[in-house]
Amino acid sequence: MNVYSIEKTGDHTVREIRLKARAKINLTLDVTGKREDGYHLLETIMQTVALYDGIYMKKLEKPGIKLKTNLSWLPADERNLAWKAANLMRETFGIEDGVFIEIDKRIPVAAGLAGGSTDCAAVLVGMNRLFDLHLSQRELEELAGRLGSDIPYCVRRGTVLCEGVGEILTNVEYPCPDCYVVLAKLPVSVSTVSVYKGLRWQEVQEHPNTEAMLKAMEEKDVAKMGKLLCNVLETVTIPMHPKIAKIKERLMELGAEGALMSGSGPTVFALFTEREKARKAAALVKREFALKDSVATRIYQVQRELRGEHKNG
Repeated sequence: MNVYSIEKTGDHTVREIRLKARAKINLTLDVTGKREDGYHLLETIMQTVALYDGIYMKKLEKPGIKLKTNLSWLPADERNLAWKAANLMRETFGIEDGVFIEIDKRIPVAAGLAGGSTDCAAVLVGMNRLFDLHLSQRELEELAGRLGSDIPYCVRRGTVLCEGVGEILTNVEYPCPDCYVVLAKLPVSVSTVSVYKGLRWQEVQEHPNTEAMLKAMEEKDVAKMGKLLCNVLETVTIPMHPKIAKIKERLMELGAEGALMSGSGPTVFALFTEREKARKAAALVKREFALKDSVATRIYQVQRELRGEHKNG
């Protein structure tokens, strides 16, 4: 989790912290089975993008959790995953001090981009740093698994093969090559629960070729990757919102190497090899489809952050 500002006191105690909670896309998403408890078994290649929510956290002397966001309609109490993350850490480790959390939402909400999950993951990381818990990444991922299926991945980030119900994470040996990503969200909300309920996974005809996608990434072939993008949840969400297919088609006309719905939708993402083409495409689909959220960003990798290549988000 990218920490871009830390304030310490004279005794080197961390008092406040700022983090970047980044969005994700699904380069592939397959459903391979269903457990007895109703949860679907997944095989998905998740990829972090540079678009992020800003997270500010500060210790408070008084017990409790205070949460604030820049969206007045977003819950700022126990219904918010970020609040739940702070509460889990306080209860698990007997933290008596309080914490103030402010979220600057930039990732579209309920969009299939893990906006809530990545905020939750950032708060777990922030609590670990603020209260000197010295938890390893694996320990943070185990805690994250108690809160939601995407959250362990959001702690890890990068290019990761996720299996099971999201708890089995395998780093991809040859991560996604650098390219530009357009994110275009229809102004509708999609219930992930209802999409999975509507999925007839045994009847789906087209499934992702995970091995071929991994090979395309090894070859750094974005064009080949574009042809291999596949998400079985489109079989449910696109009939509900046919404009998703139209946005995909338009982005391909504008020069995308490939376009796909992320997660359960309704956001469409498209891969581009040229930044200007991506920016132009984002602006055009925003106008043509009357979208509130349509932005151009880029693929994010932890290694590039360490080299200072993600300074501008």
